[in-house]
Amino acid sequence: MEILQGVWGAIVDIFANSGYAFFFTDGGWKNLVMLLMSFFFLWLGIKKGFEPLLMIPIAFGMLLANIPGANLAVQYHDMQNFIELVVRGRVWDEVNEVWITGLSAGLMDFLYFGVKAGIYPPLIFLGIGSMTDFSPLIANPKSFILGAAAQFGIFFTYIGATLLGFSSQESGAIAIIGGADGPTAIFVTSILAPALLGTIAVAAYSYMALVPVIQPPIMRALTTKKERSVVMGNLRPVSKLEKILFPIMVTVIVALLLPDAGALVGMLMFGNLLKESGRTERIAKAAQNELMNIVTIMLGVSVGATTSAQSFLTLKTISIVALGLVAFAVGTASGVLFGKLMYIFTKGKVNPLIGSAGVSAVPMAARVSQKEGQKENPSNFLLMHAMGPNVSGVIGSAVAAGVLLTLLGK
Repeated sequence: MEILQGVWGAIVDIFANSGYAFFFTDGGWKNLVMLLMSFFFLWLGIKKGFEPLLMIPIAFGMLLANIPGANLAVQYHDMQNFIELVVRGRVWDEVNEVWITGLSAGLMDFLYFGVKAGIYPPLIFLGIGSMTDFSPLIANPKSFILGAAAQFGIFFTYIGATLLGFSSQESGAIAIIGGADGPTAIFVTSILAPALLGTIAVAAYSYMALVPVIQPPIMRALTTKKERSVVMGNLRPVSKLEKILFPIMVTVIVALLLPDAGALVGMLMFGNLLKESGRTERIAKAAQNELMNIVTIMLGVSVGATTSAQSFLTLKTISIVALGLVAFAVGTASGVLFGKLMYIFTKGKVNPLIGSAGVSAVPMAARVSQKEGQKENPSNFLLMHAMGPNVSGVIGSAVAAGVLLTLLGK
């Protein structure tokens, strides 16, 4: 009998010291909710195929961060706290204004350094540039207008967030969700409002993944059947010289105008130059594959690890997610409306649907334009025309990020 009591006591002690027991403590339900949320995002990435290359790492980082007792959540949000954590084993609690001691830097803290130091997002842009064909934009420079128009959602939401009581830096970080560009959102937020990084990253990638769900109702509501049925002519051929000069000229013009956007735009264009030069095929492939894959893993998991239950499950989080949806919807609507203006000025030669591709979710937004166009006219092929605004949106979101960082980051 004593043996059974001893065994039972050991089992009770193991359970009492396990993560399972934490769920029954005050506030433990929050970790359980976050674990369920991580399962949902894993389902979106695996089952539905929504942005799986980043959705799955972020979701798994979220899972790791919210396992009670594992201590795998990122414990700092600025460089000074990182130094304090590594050197002295403590971080500053901004809410209670006290030092939390007895800590030690873990794997996620070191991986997250690449986010906080602004290393991962530019490297992601390098990979994107090496995989992107800017020919549709070069062949039809008017696409720049649609890419720029779709960034209106960013500045509209900045005003809305400010009116709701967010600080100017927080409003800028929230607004960038409207660009539908995850790396840019992470880059801007890590500088302007690092405490909101987990929430904004999850919102940005969720809306990128849900482009095929969010955009079509807006596109159909703002266009007529006649406009959606417009068949656009073939794009002109683009010379090799144009493809080489384009990334060089864009880098010089944008970086001189907005130095804060230089890291993102510069690496995007550098990757594209590697692809188009014809002389660097080996490193272009490395940027497209090995480098892109490694950075994606480290970025996704470390960002997901910032979503601890204590900081994520708040009313502020709900507000940020809602504002992000507004930013994305307004950006989509702005692109479509400017597409309608081009339809009028060109006397029906431009299909307004390509305006929705001005958000920088490449190439999903362009595919949505193609799909919606073919619903009205099965012989219509808008994909290459939509890629012009789409890649323009990538540049536009980086430029918008530079504007926000220039105005708010000092």
